[in-house]
Amino acid sequence: MFSPEQENISPSSTSSSKVPVKYGELMVLGYNGSLPNGDRGRRKSRFSLSRRPKANGVRPSTVHAACTAQAAKAISNKDQHSISYTLSRGQTVVVEYTHDNNTDMFQIGRSTESPIDFVVTDTVAGSQSNSDTQSVQSTISRFACRVMCQRTPPYTARIYAAGFDSSKNIFLGEKAAKWKTCDSQMDGLTTNGVLVMHPRHGFTEDSKPGVWREISVCGNVFTLRETRSAQQRGKMVEAESQELVDGSLIDLCGATLLWRTAEGLSRTPTVKHLEALRQEINAARPQCPVGFNTLAFPSMRRKDTPDEKQPWVYLQCGHVHGYHNWGSHRDRDRLDRDQEEREQGRSRECPMCRASGPYVPLWLGCEASFYLDTAPPTHAFSPCGHVCSEKTAVFWSQIPLPHGTHTFHAACPFCAQQLSGEQGYVRLIFQGPLD
Repeated sequence: MFSPEQENISPSSTSSSKVPVKYGELMVLGYNGSLPNGDRGRRKSRFSLSRRPKANGVRPSTVHAACTAQAAKAISNKDQHSISYTLSRGQTVVVEYTHDNNTDMFQIGRSTESPIDFVVTDTVAGSQSNSDTQSVQSTISRFACRVMCQRTPPYTARIYAAGFDSSKNIFLGEKAAKWKTCDSQMDGLTTNGVLVMHPRHGFTEDSKPGVWREISVCGNVFTLRETRSAQQRGKMVEAESQELVDGSLIDLCGATLLWRTAEGLSRTPTVKHLEALRQEINAARPQCPVGFNTLAFPSMRRKDTPDEKQPWVYLQCGHVHGYHNWGSHRDRDRLDRDQEEREQGRSRECPMCRASGPYVPLWLGCEASFYLDTAPPTHAFSPCGHVCSEKTAVFWSQIPLPHGTHTFHAACPFCAQQLSGEQGYVRLIFQGPLD
């Protein structure tokens, strides 16, 4: 068995020289290694957070009640971070923020303006191109959230709802949920909210789903509102923290991000390891039990292009075959794309065991950070056919991911399709070569 190469740099392994300390990475669920049209600039499927050359973190300082001259000055000052809480047409509370030498701030949202470090757009389940997402009205905030990382060990990362705009302001309008805290500070929630779930037992083979919570603008933890944009906030959960742990999920109402710490990534299989596992499967020369032709997973670069040797599976039973089109006079070795699209999802009877169910092509899960362990890919999600290790399939099939404004369902981490069937995945049954 292969062991993953330690490609990822952990904070403890960095010297004080040129390699910056890496805090961790954020991955968008639903993308199998890269965006459909490729990663470009700040718009990509994963974002690495590393220690900045100079700290850019901020912390709250002065609170200005009502529309005072100081409050107006704080809002208009382009060099001054501030959060404005509009209580009524005539009353606004402004909280000034001051520079914090001990933290680095990273901002995430839909806006392409310069304060946003990681541009995130709505994830459309199973979409093959970004054009599929253009017609959808986005529910992700332009300045959705910010992550503050401690510049010194243990490099703690904390999440807060809302991000500062180009004028270094955050505005919570009249309709946003907001309130005065017991220590006379202000706090509030964004329109569609920022939800966080910390898995139990970290992101390991023993991981179990945690409980979804909502994070406030000041980083406090609350139970969920009745719906995403309800006026009434949930109950404060004082025993829980906004501190991100390896495997924390962050939902921005339209896209869900996975946080992996640098230490966690050092234990995760690498793309090289997954490639070695792919080659190991292909070297065993699995065969179609009907056509007796050898099957092979295509290279990671061709992860969305059907191949004539592509393995297909009957999702009801897990029997793996080559592509076949019963009763057709077409050349059996040529995969007809139109026919393939017609066949996907249609109920077909497995010739091995007569179980009826969807018949779909198998694709390797290429985003290594979604894997819980380094075991071989033996299971496939249903109905999409993305293949990964058993413990990875079991974990994601148990995670209720937010969908819309008040529903949750399990989904494939590689394509975001809602899982179906009794378990949401199936164990693959390959047939070895007959010779």
